[in-house]
Amino acid sequence: MAYSETIKVKLKSQDFHDITGYVENIVRKSEIDDGICNIFAIGATGAMLINENEPMLLEDFRKTLEKISSSKELYQHVENAHSHIRSMLIGNSQSIPVKEGKLMLGTWQNIMVVNFDTRNREREVIVTVVGD
Repeated sequence: MAYSETIKVKLKSQDFHDITGYVENIVRKSEIDDGICNIFAIGATGAMLINENEPMLLEDFRKTLEKISSSKELYQHVENAHSHIRSMLIGNSQSIPVKEGKLMLGTWQNIMVVNFDTRNREREVIVTVVGD
C-alpha cells in the first residue's frame, strides 16, 4: 500500500523549517503500520535534512555551508551556484522507517526542509509512505 501528500512551505532565503509534525500527521493518515516514509523537496536549490532543530546549531550549519560553498565566490553559474552546491551536498530527499504507525526518529531528530536559494520561495515537499 502507498499514500502520498504534498506539503507547501513558504521559506526565506537560507531558512530551515521544521516539518516533523506535518510528516507525522501524514504517516497517521496513511494508516500504514510498517514501512518507509520518503520526504522529497522539489527544486534544485531546496534540501531535506534530519537533525536537531536548535537555533545555534542551525546557525553553525549555515556558517559551515558558507565556508564550503561561499555566497561571495564567483562561479560560472553566477546567479546562485552556491545554492545549487549546498542542495547537492545535503540532498533533496530523506527516508525514515515507519514502525507501528510511527516514524522511527531519534529523540533529537527533526525533519527540516531548507531553502538554499538567494530569494524567498514556496517549497513543495512530497511525502510518500509505503508499506503494510
